[in-house]
Amino acid sequence: MLTDAIVVLQILSSLALVFLVLMHSGKGGGLSDMFGGSVGTAAAGSTVAEKNLDRITITVAVIFAFTNLILVLRLQ
Repeated sequence: MLTDAIVVLQILSSLALVFLVLMHSGKGGGLSDMFGGSVGTAAAGSTVAEKNLDRITITVAVIFAFTNLILVLRLQ
């Protein structure tokens, strides 16, 4: 039961991580430009939205890493 919940959390965090990484604007712009993210390109990465996106991405990445670790330890 606990393993199933961790697997679901793993899947959700992996999908969220893919989406969040795609939302970041890169050198040539990313998907965030399609949704109005190009407003702050003069100060790249310094807008509140970019900082919040960075924080959320890091949080989801840590959740993804911990669920990986937990699954590896539980399934040995």
